[in-house]
Amino acid sequence: MPETKTDFFRYKNKPLVRSGDVLYYGDMKDKYVVKLTIKSKQKQGDLDIADKVSIQLLSTDINVSPRKAVIKSSEKPNLFLAIDIGDVWLQKALKSTD
Repeated sequence: MPETKTDFFRYKNKPLVRSGDVLYYGDMKDKYVVKLTIKSKQKQGDLDIADKVSIQLLSTDINVSPRKAVIKSSEKPNLFLAIDIGDVWLQKALKSTD
């Protein structure tokens, strides 16, 4: 059977993958990724808008315990602010590993 390639949505040239209310931003081959968890939503018309989002900068090292894999965490009032902060954290963390 031929191998199929899955193209992920990208934000600032990094993969952004969503499963339910959890989004992962970054490449799993890198040393760090950002996990965004939508904690609550508010109805605006027909749309559900995130109004509480948890951000975590995570190590992708499989030898690190899940508790120690969390490098930084915070909570923000919307997804846009959360992903922008997550992007800054990720860029700084990846630069420090170069």
